[in-house]
Amino acid sequence: MTDAIIDRITRELSGLQRTCPVGRIVAVTGGRVTVSGLGKRVQLGDRATIGLSASGPSAEVVRIGDDRVDLLPEGACEGLHLGQPVRISSPRHFAPGESWIGRVVDPDGVPLDGRPLLPGPGQRALQALPPAAHDRRPFGPRLATGYAVFDTLLPVVRGQRLGLFAGSGVGKSSLLAGLARGVEADVIVIGLVGERGRELRHFVESVLGPEGMARTVLVVATSDRAPQVRRRCAWAATAVAEHFRDTGRQVLLLIDSLTRFAEAHRELAVHAGEPAALRGFPATTGAAIAALCERAGPGVAGSGDITAIYTVLVAGSDMDEPVADMVRGVLDGHVVLDRSVAERGRFPAIDILRSVSRSLPDAASEGENVLIAQARSLMGIHDKTALMVRAGLYSQGSDAMIDAAIACEAELDRFVTLTSMSDCDASFAALRTALAPARQILRPVHKGGKTS
Repeated sequence: MTDAIIDRITRELSGLQRTCPVGRIVAVTGGRVTVSGLGKRVQLGDRATIGLSASGPSAEVVRIGDDRVDLLPEGACEGLHLGQPVRISSPRHFAPGESWIGRVVDPDGVPLDGRPLLPGPGQRALQALPPAAHDRRPFGPRLATGYAVFDTLLPVVRGQRLGLFAGSGVGKSSLLAGLARGVEADVIVIGLVGERGRELRHFVESVLGPEGMARTVLVVATSDRAPQVRRRCAWAATAVAEHFRDTGRQVLLLIDSLTRFAEAHRELAVHAGEPAALRGFPATTGAAIAALCERAGPGVAGSGDITAIYTVLVAGSDMDEPVADMVRGVLDGHVVLDRSVAERGRFPAIDILRSVSRSLPDAASEGENVLIAQARSLMGIHDKTALMVRAGLYSQGSDAMIDAAIACEAELDRFVTLTSMSDCDASFAALRTALAPARQILRPVHKGGKTS
């Protein structure tokens, strides 16, 4: 037996609980269990087991009173009764390691793929502090993504935190899956927060496949799990990413979705008695989102970086709804997927004019920034004049810029759909080709009347 295995066994044995506080159920109301007898021996967030059996239902402490404690069970309350014993469980050890790569785990580190899983060399806190702000490096180099639009107009750089904002059914999950396959990274960590159960198998078999899973850790809490489990899923995925970042590797963290994380936080806050504020979301929601997202980003000297992509569900494409508004303020860029774009068959259905990457202009060279500015300008002009052109109220030749926007509209639309690009240079070459019709029209005229 190796020393490493002996050390792991020793750590596990040292964490065994010798004694535990025990209380009794005095009320069950609206899915919340009230327990007396625990006194001052518990803290918020402590885990508990209902009944004296180790296999009893789990619960989490959400509110502490003078002589009573409120718990939120991780399952249904059916079968619970007054006087039933409740004991505080020993802390769960969350210790990601090399053996986790290629595996699927729940937010407690329990494997979901039917195979045993050894803990890593050291325990990590699910709610950790981000690296000190003054010690963090700036953004790293631009990353190739395989998508022409992300290699050029909306670049992703190492250590950036990007949000995908979309309503349901506009290709959000498909785009996230494509980025998981295409973005350069040593390790990929995917957190599926409140996703449909079938999404797990889809990610493992269809999206990632054996090659993708060889560098991926999947942390999953499906939509039927309790809110505290769903919230822990985002924390756990970030903790796994932090572990690999601290070993010096470049990590791609994908969280789907921040909205479900915020909704889980709202459910817990309601049970804890926190008043609703922003359209039902408590005032602590913004702080919870910021604390989660700040843990990603550039690392300090000697460590790697966490490049993070978060999805945000926007009901009715309302970019001003509370969660979307909170998230935009803490991320380094946002990509908006528009239903009207998806309905005309263009995927990814990105609304370029409403999307922005805060890595620009530093992520591109001077010449590349000129191309990006030209493309955005022509897209903006076409968007403003499209209704007038369709109504037949515009005569060709009246305005060179409008003519140029019309001439390259189809090419730019096709450019946004280009995938499987070899690198960023190939993507910029495709952008130059898309802008060629506009350049022909906007070519300066010499004094003699001939075009240059």
